[in-house]
Amino acid sequence: MLGRWEARARELKREVQALLLALKDPRTPALAKVVAWCVIAYALSPIDLIPDVIPVLGLLDDLVLLPLGIALAVRLIPAPVLADCRERARRGAGDGTTASRLGAAVIVALWLLLAVGAGALLRR
Repeated sequence: MLGRWEARARELKREVQALLLALKDPRTPALAKVVAWCVIAYALSPIDLIPDVIPVLGLLDDLVLLPLGIALAVRLIPAPVLADCRERARRGAGDGTTASRLGAAVIVALWLLLAVGAGALLRR
């Protein structure tokens, strides 16, 4: 059973890598890029919809929302683009360092923007 979970985790990691590659592809529609960015941001974000410290429910949101978000993003990406990106992810194209730094910067900027917005609302 552990082997199946490890295989599934590797598969999900490859799907996320394929999504990152699809974000860079000019053939990917804008809506698919927005959904993919949201999924990746949520996956990398330290703040969850349901905090992980809540037993069972804290991990359940990651086990349900992330696969659903990935599935939605995958459905929005044209099949030839996705097949190309999956193949590149399988081969290990790119080290992901630039994408990781860019993704981290975008997530930090979004959370700062949300914090500033929340602070402005609380002052009123």
